Amino acid sequence: MSVTENRLYARGRRAAKQFGKYCLVGVTGFAVNLIIYSMLLEHVHMHYLVGATISFAVAVTNNFVLNKYWTFGNPQGDLFTQAGRFLIVSITSLALNLAFLHTLIEVYNVNNKISAQAVAIALVTALNFLGNKLWSFRQSTT
Repeated sequence: MSVTENRLYARGRRAAKQFGKYCLVGVTGFAVNLIIYSMLLEHVHMHYLVGATISFAVAVTNNFVLNKYWTFGNPQGDLFTQAGRFLIVSITSLALNLAFLHTLIEVYNVNNKISAQAVAIALVTALNFLGNKLWSFRQSTT
């Protein structure tokens, strides 16, 4: 294997490892979102849209911290710049997810809304990862 091939292989392995970590962080964010959402609805009797907004904010914060320090290991990056970029990527991904979900249910008549959401999440996950890897938590090359 040439030096170039070795470098590409190593970069691919690093990216695959990061993607695995990214997916684990996503699972924790999903759990945090549902737990907070359930608590706000059942114990605080909050309106479901307000509860969904608050639980999204808590989950996004959880995901940002875990991705910054664990997935991408970029503690030296500017916190506010990375947080702003992460939020933009997250909201963009949410919008794409909702568009895919709507298309699957309304255009393609997928009756199982949970399955449709699983497909929509899968379609958005890789784009979300790339946005955060290449923009939100981009490592300095200098």
